[in-house]
Amino acid sequence: MTDKQRQGPASGAIASAQRTLTLLVGIVETRLRLVVIELEEEKNHLFQLLLLTGLTLILAAFGLMSLIALIIWGLEPEYRLLALAWITATLLGLALIIGLWTLMKARRATLLKATRKELRTDRALLEEEEK
Repeated sequence: MTDKQRQGPASGAIASAQRTLTLLVGIVETRLRLVVIELEEEKNHLFQLLLLTGLTLILAAFGLMSLIALIIWGLEPEYRLLALAWITATLLGLALIIGLWTLMKARRATLLKATRKELRTDRALLEEEEK
């Protein structure tokens, strides 16, 4: 464009629209980078949790099996069946309680928490500008 074309009556509006578009692209780029970073962090966090959970469950299972075997062998033969029933009921009750607790924790949404917060802030700022 020549200088004469840039100085037309719509040059201010075009420049303003160009600045607005540039700002919007910058905001979108920043938000997308934030989303990518958060997703990578969540992936790493979940992988670590799965590894630790698996290791914990394996060790706990072997420990419980050994403990149950020791308890059963240490009792008199006539009380072994009763002890096994109590141990089974206790373990199933604990499994039910922990399972319900796990479901409650899993329903809490933390995925892209910072991104959603920033998008709410952006929307609030845009709504203020419109008024």
